[in-house]
Order: sequence, then structure tokens, then C-alpha cells
Amino acid sequence: MAPRPELGSDPAVPPPDLDGKDSKITESKDTLVLPAYSTVALVDPEPEVDPWQLPELQESGPKWSELDTKGKIFQVVTSVARFCLLLGFLYMFVCSLDVLSSAFQLVGGKAAGDIFQDNVVLSNPVAGLVIGVLVTVLVQSSSTSSSIVVSMVSSGLLEVQSAVPIIMGANIGTSVTNTIVAVMQAGDRNEFRRAFAGATVHDFFNWLSVLVLLPLEVATGVLYKLTKLLIDSFNIQTGQDAPDLLKVITEPLTKNIIELDSSVISDIAIGDPSARNKSLIKTWCKKQKITNLVNITVPSEANCTIGAPCWEINNETWTQQNVTETVNIAKCTHLFVSTDLPDLAVGLILLALSLLVLCTCLILIVKLLNSMLKGQVAVAIKKVLNTDFPFPFAWVTGYLAILVGAGMTFIVQSSSVFTSAITPLVGIGVISIERAYPLTLGSNIGTTTTAILAAMASPGEKLANSLQISLCHFFFNIFGILLWYPIPITRVPIRLAKALGDRTAKYRWFAIVYLILCFFVMPLLVLGLSIAGWQVLVGVGVPIVALLIFVLVVNIMQTRCPHFLVPMLRSWDFLPKPLHSLKPWDRVVTSVMGFCGAHCCCCCKCCKKGKADGENDEGLEKKKGLEMYDNPALCVEDEKIQTISGTHL
Repeated sequence: MAPRPELGSDPAVPPPDLDGKDSKITESKDTLVLPAYSTVALVDPEPEVDPWQLPELQESGPKWSELDTKGKIFQVVTSVARFCLLLGFLYMFVCSLDVLSSAFQLVGGKAAGDIFQDNVVLSNPVAGLVIGVLVTVLVQSSSTSSSIVVSMVSSGLLEVQSAVPIIMGANIGTSVTNTIVAVMQAGDRNEFRRAFAGATVHDFFNWLSVLVLLPLEVATGVLYKLTKLLIDSFNIQTGQDAPDLLKVITEPLTKNIIELDSSVISDIAIGDPSARNKSLIKTWCKKQKITNLVNITVPSEANCTIGAPCWEINNETWTQQNVTETVNIAKCTHLFVSTDLPDLAVGLILLALSLLVLCTCLILIVKLLNSMLKGQVAVAIKKVLNTDFPFPFAWVTGYLAILVGAGMTFIVQSSSVFTSAITPLVGIGVISIERAYPLTLGSNIGTTTTAILAAMASPGEKLANSLQISLCHFFFNIFGILLWYPIPITRVPIRLAKALGDRTAKYRWFAIVYLILCFFVMPLLVLGLSIAGWQVLVGVGVPIVALLIFVLVVNIMQTRCPHFLVPMLRSWDFLPKPLHSLKPWDRVVTSVMGFCGAHCCCCCKCCKKGKADGENDEGLEKKKGLEMYDNPALCVEDEKIQTISGTHL
């Protein structure tokens, strides 16, 4: 391409002759406006690619028919080895999630028990909601937080009506695990966009369901009354616990790393003072309770045991009573059974190790899947997972996916494990977010069915309360699905997750900010206001909620019907830029991370890579804008644009 003259150069110099022939410019007395010579037509514009479109899985190697016998054997052996490696990394991934849960319980388990002790705060529905979120995030298990609630209800410290908001909060807190897993895929921009959206669609479903159902429950008590009616209508007997198939597979490894006594947290929550000095780390794994008939002294004969002999010796009244003692038989065999370290130190060690194993396994799983999902097999898998049934039964596909998600979660006994396992598949483009959404909804149902079966195995005095709380959890998710799934226009969580995915793909540090704000800062802030009193909570919370609703309405009107707004509100440009754009914050974060990477460590390569990608994109746009020779007489406004350089002819 011919060199471009700079602005301010000799105006008598003609533009390069694109036809390759000599041309002469004849002078005239009248002003002659020369035509614009442009090379834009010679540059093929790159077609716009939808970032949410699933990538094409293409065959990179030779076809099966082109291979000889040796090549076919090698490919079969390689595929089997990759599949075995994938199963091994997946096993380590699930085990690291289990150890991560134990680490969180060691770090924050006793704090979670202390949070549950304030019954005055728990009577506030909003405070109960955020306590459910915080406790579930701290112990990384909605089953553990639900069991604590059941223990408190059974001991009379908490009413079932007050426990319903806590269960709603536990439903929100359990979605933090797959969000953490999605952050681990921040290396590739498009993969991160899809993975983070696939994880946060669970968050948005839970938050939106709470925004609708919590006020409805406070006003009408619909969940409490419905579950109470079911409990009273059926004569439910104590049964057996649900089979925990996943623990059968993972326990041989995890029980040799750490074993915890979760009953300590429940004892702290119900106010047992002796539990505060106990360690969560289990020392004796095999115990036996022995009941013996022993002689004891009582104040008088009226206090003698009924049916037991009663006698006096030296003016002392004696009787016999059954006393149960716990005898330690066998010690545990895990790594920390004889450690002198406190629970916090052991928890931090396990937290670091489990996160390291989790990240490593996730990276290797993604790379293995990328290498395996090629060719006709990948196309078939992609079609099976994302194709709808033919018309008029296309609507059945989503409900079938809900059943699949519920069944798989029932098998693995953990919604966190299931949603964390499908998050990398969404990231690499095997599962679309539209298909991951019903799978996630089914996972919510599956984890409540296992809780119902576990509640039915409770002893007689706890059966009714634990079963009612489990049914509240179940119907909360059922009502949420009825709100946000059957009608396509109501599938708001998908649109919100995609918008957040686009934002976090552009500013990857925002994913960490979202994680901290939604699961730590906001619940802690609401909890602090609740402790201060409901007057303070209403005085601070109502203006903030009103402001958020106003901003949401204005944003919708700016895109749909801006002519109904006053001119000032048709855009947010009247506000300082940090209040309506993340670019100033991005510069600050990038500078801080760059300083950290240069002077502290090399942990900021991801952010630097994201910035380089953005600069490359801007460079391409500038390159396209420079590849033209504009006639200044025909484009006056273009002189103001810095990305276009023209020549005065």
C-alpha cells in the first residue's frame, strides 16, 4: 500500500495513483473539489462474532479412515489414556471440593455457631437471610447449615417460621463454590465470559427468587403453612438415610487427610458452653456407648429412681441409676490426628492446599476436554446436550434437563459438586448457558430431595421439624422455578448472567469484586445494621433500595423509551465518570496489579494479558480508521476524530 501523507504536509502533493498510471491535475480558476481516494474497499472488514455463540469443534488431526493400523491403535490407546486421566483429575477435583469445605469449617465453623446464637437477630427475616448466606459461605455446605438450623429448632431455640429465611440464605450461599471455580478460568477471555455467566446464573436465580418469595413469606407465611399442612396430613415414620454414593468414592482419600466433628458447631449454636473449648478435628473415629447400673446418692427417698431399690447408709440415701459413658476405642488415621496446631492454622493450611489442587485439576480438566472434544464425537456430544426436541415438543427439552440435573445431584449428593463440574463445560463451549440454566435449576431440586430423605432418617423428636424445614427448602426452589423458567420472557437470570459475563470478560478483576460484594460485604453490612436495630436497618436500607430501583428503571427507559425521560437523564454523562463507568477503576486496578507484578510477584499476568488484548482490539480499530484518504471538503467532522488522519488535497 502507498505511504500516507501526514497532516500539514504540502497540499500540492496529489494522493497516490491507485490505478498505477500517471495522472495530471489541470489547474482551473474555479475551486476544484477533488474526489476522495479511499482504500477502505480493499480492506476486508472482519465479520462481527457473537461472543455467546458456541465455538465450532473441528477435527485437527487426520481422519480415522486415513490412519493405518498402527495409527489407529495409537489413537485408541491415547484416547483411553486421556479418558482415564480425565476421570482421575475429576476425582481429585471432587476430593479438593470436600477438603475445601472442611477447611472453611475449621476457619469459620465456630464463628458460624456464634452467629446462630443471637435469637433476637434471627427473628428478623432479613437478618436471618444474610446469616444463612454467611454461615453457608463459611462452612461451604448448605447441608451443614441446614443441620444446624434443625438442631436449633428441635431444641426450642428457634421457631420454624424464623428458620425459613435462613434456609433461603443457605440456598444462596451454596452457589459461591461454582462461582469460585469459574474465576479459575480467567485465562481465556471468551471461556471466562461463558464460564462466569454459567456460574452466576445460579446466583441470579437464587437472589431473584428471594426478592419475590421472602416478602411473600413474611406477609403470608405461605411456605410455613403449606409444609405444616403436609406434615400434619401424613403420618410420616422415621426411615433410613439417603445413600451417599459420592462419599463412598471420595472418603478413602479425604478421611486420610482430615475428619471433622460437625456436631461441635451445632453444640455451640444451641449454647453448650463446653463445646467452645472442643476442637473440630476428630481424634477418635470409633466410639462406643456403654450403659451401666451404678449406685448414686440422692437427697431423699422421693428422688429415688422409679423401680430401682432405695436404701439408707449412714444417714445417706442411695439408689441405682443407669449411667451412659462413651468409651474411645480406635483413633482416626488422618494427617492431623495428633497435631498441636489450632483449628485456624490447620484450616488455613488445608485451604491453601485444596485451592491449589482445585485450580490445577480444573486447568488440566479443561485442557484435556479441549483435546478430546474434537471431530465427530464432539459434534455428537454437543448436539445431544444443546439440541431441542422437534416441534411441537421443543419445550419438553428444558424440563428434561431439569430432571437430569436433579437426578445427577441426587447421585453425587451435592449441588456444589454438580454445578462446579458443569461450569468448565460451559466455559469451553460444550454446554450452552441456555442449557446450563435448567440443569442448575434441577440441581437445586436434587439437593433438597436428598435433604428430605436425610430428614426422614432423623430421630422421632426431630423428625417433624427437620422434615418441615427440608420441605420449605424444596418448595422454595419449586416456586422459584415457576417464577423464572416456564415462560421464556421470564428467564431473566440468563440475561443478567450474560450481561455480567460481558462485563467480567472486559474487566476480569470485577469478578473478584462481585464475589466479595455479594457473598461477604453486603451480607455483613446487612447483619451489622440488623444488630443495630430494625429502625437503623429500615432507615439505611430503604433509601438504598429506592435508589437502586430508580437506577434500574432509568437504565431500562434509556434503552427502550428515552424520549420519556428528561434530557439530563437520557445518559449518565452528567455524573463523574467513576460513578457510571469501570474504565477509571480499571486503570487504577491495572496500575496496582502492575506494580504488584513488578515488585512483589508474578500473579498479575492475567490482568496484563487482558489489558494487552484490549489494546490490540483498539489498535485494530485504529488501523481500520487510518486506511483511507479523505477529502477534507467532504468530511468536516472527521477532523475532530483522532483515529482518522486525512490529507489536505
